[in-house]
Amino acid sequence: MADAPYMNPFVLPVEVRAAERHGAADFYLPDKAAKPLPAVVFVHGGPIAADLRPTPRDWPVYRGYGSAIAARGAIGVTVDHRLHDVASYPLAAADVSAAVQMVRADQRVDAERVAMWFFSGGGLLMADWLRAPRGWLRCVAATYPVLAPLPGWEVDPRFRPAETITSAGGLPIVLTRAGRERPQVAATVDTFTTAADRCGAQLEIIDVPGGQHGFDMLDHTDESRHAVSRALDAVLALV
Repeated sequence: MADAPYMNPFVLPVEVRAAERHGAADFYLPDKAAKPLPAVVFVHGGPIAADLRPTPRDWPVYRGYGSAIAARGAIGVTVDHRLHDVASYPLAAADVSAAVQMVRADQRVDAERVAMWFFSGGGLLMADWLRAPRGWLRCVAATYPVLAPLPGWEVDPRFRPAETITSAGGLPIVLTRAGRERPQVAATVDTFTTAADRCGAQLEIIDVPGGQHGFDMLDHTDESRHAVSRALDAVLALV
């Protein structure tokens, strides 16, 4: 294992592809495409120090997710956003929105078939997309996400997915839940799933009973690999 946990290998065996870099976004492309393809945009967690190197899009886990999407015939896009402290959620949200606009404008992308996938502290950024679902947004996914501000986090009230879920309508949501999640994070997920049940949200839950926060880079088990594969397949079935 690497000295820095985030530099551990991706748990799913996949041939890592060279990314095509466009500003803050990296595109992972299938070998051949005769027509525009759906895209999956990956939104990393945080807060992450501004001077940390490499930045998340160069971590093995996100290179792995992007490559896995491309291997399945869609376009994977990883985005570096500026969530450097809890006050930076509006800035990070603007970065993500700009990246999504760029992705949809790319001629290789089917602009009406896009999914967004959020991780860890990036889960709060999902709130905007639940509040006002777009017709082209085919689904959102979240893996070991934070879905409400943690104790002591002074976060703009806009970023509360456990509240905006009530506005999601029929937008499909794929949630991957770690069984050994940190208690404070698990509590936010419980609040979210309870709200989703109450409002009849279209929520699919993939449980990883033995998984910890970051299981897709920390727990190299068949259970982890199965969960990641299920999540990839679930998202791609919706786009």
